[in-house]
Amino acid sequence: MSEDKALYPQVDPVTAGIKARCPRCGQGKMFDGFLASPKQCANCGLDYSFIDTGEGPAVLVMLLIGFIVVGLALWMEVTLDPPLWLHFILWIPLALVLCLAALRWMKGILIALQYKHKAVEGQLDRPAGHH
Repeated sequence: MSEDKALYPQVDPVTAGIKARCPRCGQGKMFDGFLASPKQCANCGLDYSFIDTGEGPAVLVMLLIGFIVVGLALWMEVTLDPPLWLHFILWIPLALVLCLAALRWMKGILIALQYKHKAVEGQLDRPAGHH
């Protein structure tokens, strides 16, 4: 991948992830749909077969958004003592919207960081049996 730096300016992984752009050129789409990745970048031809995010983005998003929503719900309960139905109509839609928005961003950032740090490629270069 050393030729990538000569041909393309360095792309900030966080910016590329949030904008869902190719981690190499910063122009092509990272997602084909909501979370599915295309086979390669339509702009620079980067092969996206290196992508392996697993469940990391989903777990991180659930923990962060859960912390925020539960904290706000507890604050509201202690401060205002609203009826239970109000909690349901406020917090469930808020949690869903925040999780869906943050999941795409988090997956994009993780993909861009994998590319920048050659995370998956580095694992393949290790001799068998070494961790």
